Amino acid sequence: MHSPTVRPRTPLALYALTAGAFGIGTTEFVIMGLLLQVAADLHVSIAAAGLLISGYALGVFVGAPLLTAATSRLPHKTALVALMIIFTVGNLASALAPSYAMLMLARVITSLAHGTFFGVGAVVATNLVAEDRKASAISIMFTGLTVATLLGVPAGAWLGLHFGWRATFWAVTAIGVLATVIIAALVPTDRGEHAPMKFVEELKGIAHPQVLLGLLITVLGFAGVFAVFTYIQPILTRVTGFADGAVSPILLVFGGGMVVGNLLGGRLADQRLVATLLGSLAALAIVLGAMTFALHSKPAMIAFAAVFGIVAFATVAPLQLRVLQKATGGGVLASSFNIAAFNLGNAIGAWLGGAVISHGPGLGAVTWVAALVPVLGFAVALWSVRLDTQPSRRIATVACAETIL
Repeated sequence: MHSPTVRPRTPLALYALTAGAFGIGTTEFVIMGLLLQVAADLHVSIAAAGLLISGYALGVFVGAPLLTAATSRLPHKTALVALMIIFTVGNLASALAPSYAMLMLARVITSLAHGTFFGVGAVVATNLVAEDRKASAISIMFTGLTVATLLGVPAGAWLGLHFGWRATFWAVTAIGVLATVIIAALVPTDRGEHAPMKFVEELKGIAHPQVLLGLLITVLGFAGVFAVFTYIQPILTRVTGFADGAVSPILLVFGGGMVVGNLLGGRLADQRLVATLLGSLAALAIVLGAMTFALHSKPAMIAFAAVFGIVAFATVAPLQLRVLQKATGGGVLASSFNIAAFNLGNAIGAWLGGAVISHGPGLGAVTWVAALVPVLGFAVALWSVRLDTQPSRRIATVACAETIL
């Protein structure tokens, strides 16, 4: 008689996924600490340099469904390794880019792997743990993203300040190589337990109204985050009055908040998913709005950097798990689409912040404008939760979506 298999609370393979997330998170976020250097070196405006974030985010939005479809027949481990190779090559191209246009192209190439990596990785992570640990497993993988902000982004900003922005991308290329090796060594090989779904069937799962609402909530939540985070360097230096050298330590504080918020959000979502989703969105809107009154106080902005990090990433695990739970099939595609939604929000946020700076009231207004966006996300989340409590309406909307397909 065989004893039941006991899964470890935190399998080693989860940390391999964390390593990949660290590399990807570093290259996504590090440009925010390099905006002034890139703008000066490539002779473009700060707003144009900010579009390097929008370009990356839109690349994720496009690449997530395309690469998910392209890799749907591959074993999960093979797909993860291939995606990390694409990521590494894109960072190498960024380090060598001779112009703004070529840097934008390299950033887009790098971004193509992002959504599918996190989409596949989230499914692998939840399959590694027990049912009551799924949100925590997602948050552990996303810890790589938050540690990238805690360590990778400040280190990248420091490298850019002292050795030029290209040195930062060389360092991220090396991180990509190391992460690829770790994933290849530690992530278990698929044994064919789960037959791949047809892409059309996966799309039907995405068409569920609650999945679509979940994706919209993700877009609105992170548009608010990135309207501020994209321009954090000029806000700190030109509005609050910090010296350039102070940006890296403040980003370190923000990154510490992200790590705490990410793990806290995962733990709370395992206990009460809906309450965590609504509470984290409300807290995000409140903190962004309140930050407006702290912009001219250096001690207050340091404190807000930590709190902003906590509330921004407390939303990640509940948003991801909500979409995974509502998808009737095609978990990998639903997960990838939600990563795409995060990055569409990033792109919209970067554009919104740039518009406020270039055509609106300026840097000092970015925070209160940003606060309005998660308020909309909270309203959509309330609508989604209300649909959960109205079975007849839910059945009717699902039937309508299936008829359209």
